[in-house]
Amino acid sequence: ANAIDLYVSGEELEGGEKEQWESMFETIPSPLTAGERKEWATKLENVACASDAFFPFPDNVHRARKSGAKYLAAPGGSVMDAECIKAADEHGMVFSHIPLRLFHH
Repeated sequence: ANAIDLYVSGEELEGGEKEQWESMFETIPSPLTAGERKEWATKLENVACASDAFFPFPDNVHRARKSGAKYLAAPGGSVMDAECIKAADEHGMVFSHIPLRLFHH
């Protein structure tokens, strides 16, 4: 689940998404202050992020970087691979294409 990421980012949730998120906790945590979120973000570095499908758009790469990702692994073959690699290069991230795609429609 993305419970930790949603908590740290401070994203406001509504409806079923909020109910699902709250169900992840025995006690719903108090929101972090802006300063606490910023402090947490500065501690995130050298995080690895993998996908069993493609990184479909460069904004996924930019978002991963905000969570401290330095290493990305995903199957290749998307029409957007070049743009995603370019975004990773802009952040000094390692982007490795793996030969196995586990996510199928």
